[in-house]
Amino acid sequence: MMILAKLNPAIINHRFLEHNRKDQTNPLQQKHQYHRQHTYKTTERLPPLVKVAVNSSSPSNRQASSSVSAASCGELVDEFDPRYADQIKNPRDFFTGRLGNVEYLVCRDEVGGKVRAFHNVCRHHASLLASGSGQQQSSCFVCPYHGWTYGLDGALLRATRIAGIQNFDVNDFGLVPLNVATWGPFVLLNLDKDSFPQQETEVGKEWLGSCSEILSNNGVDSSLSFVCRRVYDIECNWKVFCDNYLDGGYHVPYAHKGLASGLKLNSYSTTIYEKVSIQSCQGSSSDSKDDIDRLGSKAFYAFIYPNFMVNRYGPWMDTNLVLPLGPRKCQVIFDYFIEPELKDDEAFINHSLVHSERVQMEDIELCEGVQRGLESPAYRIGRYAPMVENAMHHFHQLLHGHLQN
Repeated sequence: MMILAKLNPAIINHRFLEHNRKDQTNPLQQKHQYHRQHTYKTTERLPPLVKVAVNSSSPSNRQASSSVSAASCGELVDEFDPRYADQIKNPRDFFTGRLGNVEYLVCRDEVGGKVRAFHNVCRHHASLLASGSGQQQSSCFVCPYHGWTYGLDGALLRATRIAGIQNFDVNDFGLVPLNVATWGPFVLLNLDKDSFPQQETEVGKEWLGSCSEILSNNGVDSSLSFVCRRVYDIECNWKVFCDNYLDGGYHVPYAHKGLASGLKLNSYSTTIYEKVSIQSCQGSSSDSKDDIDRLGSKAFYAFIYPNFMVNRYGPWMDTNLVLPLGPRKCQVIFDYFIEPELKDDEAFINHSLVHSERVQMEDIELCEGVQRGLESPAYRIGRYAPMVENAMHHFHQLLHGHLQN
């Protein structure tokens, strides 16, 4: 499944790739069948989380080595492509992207405002049909190569200079569709042939499992307005960044003193689901109006395996996508959203982003320090703190299960 984002992000995920497949007859279908089977097998055999008390954390060579990084980058494909359905909120709006070898085009039709998705490939001689994003001036896409023209519904409207062609049926040469659905702030693309459920609640369950309703009830919805994107290149393995996110707030009072002042850290809790972990914490009764306005009464942090985070606090939501750039480097893409009544409050937005930037700089310093420590001969293996690091343990179990397969 590829996930995009409605109203705001559009995330596309190529998930698991199986290496050295003998049967190459239908690689896309085979890959996604493998993903589903693997997910079920992995979650069914996870040991009880109580074992976090006796387990050691991942060995340093597993976290830092190029071979493990290559496996977990190549098989667990990190090809999320975050975008925003806000880009397709009006008829004729569109955006394009690439997922593995799949070029895709998502647009909003003028008929009923329906969201549609297609392979972004002209049926004539395989030229890419559209590029970038924006709004079409007319209700069609014209191939830049030979002028073949397609409607927003994918139908072939015009094929140029085909006089004399035989055995040609225009209905056979429309754009090849992709399955598309919306859930909360997300648009979901599915590369499998199976279509999505019709009900949005069922779409959420297919993507997130049993916790989809929890995200909906905590303000992860389509009412939010996109604010900005920030991109950070960090000198650490991508799993180090994920571990930092998943330590149950363990590091917050030590590394984020400004953030800690706005949170009631003794209320911090973690709940584990099939492939999602949710951390939550109440806001503090801080004397700082800035903290109360920015962080609100509750902070909610959802990690969606393997490399995507959704954070909801006060009037804000931000999403984090972690992309491996090598065994010792990753890129993290932050997309920020705000409740609509504050979307024009530039002073509040800028003030909040300054605070967020400070937290990101603190985390980057931590993660880069951990990466250097992992490469030290003095460190081989650590331990989990069982009261707080359950989400990290769950992440390692899922990752280990994948690498074992």
